Amino acid sequence: MTETLRLQDRELFWPPADELTTTAERIRARLGDWPPTQAPWRICLTPPDAPNGGDLIMVTDAAPHLANIARWMTAGAGVIEAASDDPKAGRVTLHLGGVRYALEGGLAEDWVPALAAFLDCGFDPHDALVLALAWRDGDEVDETREYAWPVDFTRFPRVLGLPAAPAQPFAPCPAKLGLYPVLPTADWVERVLDYGAKTVQLRSKQPKSPQLVAEIERCVAAGRRHDARVFINDHWQEALAAGAYGVHLGQEDLRDADLGALAAAGVRLGLSTHGYFEMLTALHFRPSYLALGAVFPTTTKAMPTAPQGLKRLVRYVQLLEGVVPLVAIGGIDGAVLPQVLATGVGCAAVVRAVTEAADPAVAVAALQNAFTQ
Repeated sequence: MTETLRLQDRELFWPPADELTTTAERIRARLGDWPPTQAPWRICLTPPDAPNGGDLIMVTDAAPHLANIARWMTAGAGVIEAASDDPKAGRVTLHLGGVRYALEGGLAEDWVPALAAFLDCGFDPHDALVLALAWRDGDEVDETREYAWPVDFTRFPRVLGLPAAPAQPFAPCPAKLGLYPVLPTADWVERVLDYGAKTVQLRSKQPKSPQLVAEIERCVAAGRRHDARVFINDHWQEALAAGAYGVHLGQEDLRDADLGALAAAGVRLGLSTHGYFEMLTALHFRPSYLALGAVFPTTTKAMPTAPQGLKRLVRYVQLLEGVVPLVAIGGIDGAVLPQVLATGVGCAAVVRAVTEAADPAVAVAALQNAFTQ
């Protein structure tokens, strides 16, 4: 059992449930040594009289509780609605922070204590819920694996309520995209392609304007000259008009971008993800690659989640290798790149490691060399 494990000394369930706590502790002991969560989550099997901000209140049907749910959520609690006439196709919905996370998948008998165990590993409730639904009874006694971590993609639930995916999958990318500099201007894109990079991204801070269109057109032209893969961040309409190789979008763009037009035009699509729930959401749209981040703290943009870290990245690669190309991103430089590549990920995005280097040409060469070691 890990030194960080102290489940029996905490109130994991309300009302107290010794059998569930024992099962949760047994599962947790087989998940590996993770830093204990800083959030005091408690799974409430029945609604408490005075819910707190760490409560996840379980109901089988939200309808009879509608009058109370708003009050519970105002107090910072979440609500897990779990309805399952058929355990092989159970539906579980988490209502938390004004967001609805709806999942469908098999429900193991031990999924509730598994949820407690994954929460204790520090995963946010929506990601812990994904892992709990991927859990199968007895996983914690499989001694053939070092850790009893869900890494069989066929076991994972699917996200409900998403817009329809394009009729055809997005055009494929190479399985290992290699070094992936993310650059602020067309000048930088042209320079880095001259240095030999084969995958780059324009992440321009310019507003929509004729100047932005010209920047994107220059990047697309440079990519063609160098037979390189140039992705355009965010500005999908301009990228589509310019005939770009690819577009990179965030989760917040999925409902607004014309994904069907992009897929039909053969434009590659990369999607940002920040955990298991967003991975499943992104995979619904059959993108060309997934970006996993932020691996380390980064100052280049505001992040919606805490850094993922290398331990999570390893699990993500184990789950998704062979399913879709993967890109590690966030706070990566030459010092940590070997550790990132040791996880098995085939691509690493870098920003300041190139744009703030004393000699960018030397930096690009050194970073590329790490992929051949």
